[in-house]
Amino acid sequence: MASVGTALRELRGAQKSAKGVSLYSRFVNRPVGRYLAAGSYALGLTPNQVTLISAALSFAGAAAVALAAPSWGLGITVWALLAVGFAFDSADGQLARLRGGGSASGEWLDHVVDCAKLTSLHTCVLIAFYRFPEAYGIPAGTGGEAWLLVPLGFQFAAVVTFFGGLLTEKLKPKPAPGSQVAAPSAVRAVALLPVDYGVFCLVFLLLGGGGVFRWAYAGMGAVAALFLLAFLAKWYRELSAVPR
Repeated sequence: MASVGTALRELRGAQKSAKGVSLYSRFVNRPVGRYLAAGSYALGLTPNQVTLISAALSFAGAAAVALAAPSWGLGITVWALLAVGFAFDSADGQLARLRGGGSASGEWLDHVVDCAKLTSLHTCVLIAFYRFPEAYGIPAGTGGEAWLLVPLGFQFAAVVTFFGGLLTEKLKPKPAPGSQVAAPSAVRAVALLPVDYGVFCLVFLLLGGGGVFRWAYAGMGAVAALFLLAFLAKWYRELSAVPR
């Protein structure tokens, strides 16, 4: 069985570029994922098994939102499940690099799980708003029903951002081998915090606050929509500059 310490030393030299990554992912999620990857390597787990662990934790957290009445205890549980699931999502790629490289099927599984995670989480918030309107401070009548549109709008922004970013990376020309990688921007890393999935998970700590959670969730949804517009303009401009 491989040593966790040896795996950690090898992983330090097998990290992805920090360019375009928020501070949370760079200094919290990736380091935690590195320890999880090292532990998984020592246990003999495969990257796909780690992806499935991430999926199980994330879906359990999402399901808890829909099935249980909101409370402070539920909020801590949901956040923990989502945050650890996100860390395992980072660990599977790091484990693949540690084992000598990933596979096309592994990358496919990772992206499918990511997309399913996004859609299921916002769907479960919608179900929670429908099942426990009074607990979330949703007014009765037409005004209350309008709140059911918020998770749908948030889901739309999240999925289009995920797909648009993924497709842009596939269509952009790959840098020449050996070319110098630009240094990550600290300003960009801070600016991306509002749309980092790990930061988004923190909002579920407010589940016991009723209306506080509802407004915090809606606020993050509005920010996600604004970032989507900015991302779409940026990606279209970058791809328009690619020679035919």
